Amino acid sequence: MTTAHRTPESAAPSAAPGIVRWDLAAAAAARITPPGPKLSAGAKQAAVASMRRHAEASVDHVHRITGLEAARDLRDSTVLVVDRAGWARANAQTFQLLMEPAVEALRRRRPEQFGAAATALGGTATAMEMAAVLGFLSSKVLGQYDPYAGLVSALAAQRHPGGRLMLVAPNILTVERELNVEPEDFRLWVCLHEQTHRVQFAAAPWLRAHMMEQIDELADSLMGQAETLGARLTEAVRSLPGRAAGRGEPQPSLGVVGLLMGRREREVLSHLTAVMSLLEGHANFVMDGVDASVVPTVKTIRRRFERRSELQGSLDRFVRRLLGMDAKMRQYSDGQRFVSAVVRAVGLEEFNRIWEAPEHLPTEAEIHAPERWIERVLGAAAPRR
Repeated sequence: MTTAHRTPESAAPSAAPGIVRWDLAAAAAARITPPGPKLSAGAKQAAVASMRRHAEASVDHVHRITGLEAARDLRDSTVLVVDRAGWARANAQTFQLLMEPAVEALRRRRPEQFGAAATALGGTATAMEMAAVLGFLSSKVLGQYDPYAGLVSALAAQRHPGGRLMLVAPNILTVERELNVEPEDFRLWVCLHEQTHRVQFAAAPWLRAHMMEQIDELADSLMGQAETLGARLTEAVRSLPGRAAGRGEPQPSLGVVGLLMGRREREVLSHLTAVMSLLEGHANFVMDGVDASVVPTVKTIRRRFERRSELQGSLDRFVRRLLGMDAKMRQYSDGQRFVSAVVRAVGLEEFNRIWEAPEHLPTEAEIHAPERWIERVLGAAAPRR
């Protein structure tokens, strides 16, 4: 894999015609995203300033709760307060960046297969499907740390070499109103989660390249089988009933996509699932690490936020399941249980060895059995509590 050695210039996405028209996907996603709550110009400016202020203040809290020195003076990435259309456009760029190596490899190695894939998928049709996904997600995401943003172009590398943290203002405003919670408290609570992701990648500077290598391998393998997509999809759908029966290990709900994969693809996806569970669970661990001295209404926010998730409509639940967002939510809870268990057993300083090297990352099995990670990484003699 060459991903770890990408430069901003070489990483700049090309058009990749025939697979996905990313320019069309970005433009269409920006058009179909609902604008969000209406505010006066003054109210908008005040809200943006508030979110920026809380994003800055949250770094010190992340430093205190995590004990990671990388949080002491974060200056490697940019904090942006964006609207839904801006979030959709930014993620179209990132998706193109992550998919481009696999597309180019297929084009070079197997031009006939590339043509078959382009015919089967259709650049314009796929772009509109991607736009629909981005449009849906743009109204759900409160914030996002994108560690890959600096690789999109040379200009992006100058602006945010370590990544880009986006706070989606319309969604934050909508949810805080729905929950009827104290806006300033809720904004800080959200920022704690997103800034923790920023700190994670700063504490483990090798993590971005490692993740991109894994994503490259997975995308390259899936793209290389694009001409058999129809047959594999049919077989996957047929095998859906009773899929998890008789399996001892906890299995992620990957939907139809997971059933399209071979053994090696499943191994890579299992690793990525474990890493994402760690990152999301660790961020939730930080959110739960604050008390009323930091976020006065934190208990109310937690209770109402969890209740809101339980009250999703049937259509919303269906779309979330289709997009794999149910699995994403399980990553939050599974990962948080893992982090909490390890910290209780060996303490925060020993847990933080997880950021030292790729070999210290947990496997998916270890996420569900933290004692296995402790034994493998820290050794049997590790201090326990």
